[in-house]
Amino acid sequence: MDRQPGTGRRAAGVRTRAAILAAAERVFAQSGLAGARTDLIAAEAGVNKALLYYYFKSKEKLYLAVLEDHFEQFNRQALQVLDGPGSAREVLLRYVGVHFDFISARHRHAPLFQQFMSAGGRCFEGLVRKYFEPRGQAVARLLERGMREGEFRRADRFHTAISIVALIVFYFSAAPVLHMLGHADAYAPASLKRRKQEVLDFIRHALFVHP
Repeated sequence: MDRQPGTGRRAAGVRTRAAILAAAERVFAQSGLAGARTDLIAAEAGVNKALLYYYFKSKEKLYLAVLEDHFEQFNRQALQVLDGPGSAREVLLRYVGVHFDFISARHRHAPLFQQFMSAGGRCFEGLVRKYFEPRGQAVARLLERGMREGEFRRADRFHTAISIVALIVFYFSAAPVLHMLGHADAYAPASLKRRKQEVLDFIRHALFVHP
């Protein structure tokens, strides 16, 4: 079958854009937005520097595209679980597992997320509204359902949600320091298995009426 005109160019464009995003993810995770150099990103992607601006217009928009790629993937999985069937207990533990597994499979997510949380500014507001707000609302609904149905103890939903996120995220954000203190590699399979179980057990005993 003959290839449609332009199909090869479109496929090449998709590959180029993906290569730029992957390289930018590595550089931004290591150096942050301010410290990242576009010529290094282009070199790691194996493309001409001008292509960065062709696809993403600016370094700031490339940075936002890297973040959005992470947030979009996670939200798709998270909302599917949060809006899915099951008791509030089952859904919450499933969601926590998805969140933990998502970060553990993407070693650059933790530094990128930490940069995002400490940056602020209007340029990030769109990502917050698009991804954090609907996910936060879904978690709040789940916590309210669990409390209303007697599965969870009564607690402040806002602070409960923050505590759950902190249990998952801090471990990965602190991984370099933990390693300096003599602890095993946070991303080693045995370390991840132990930490995930500890998080799930902590949530069960802290929140569930019948752990």
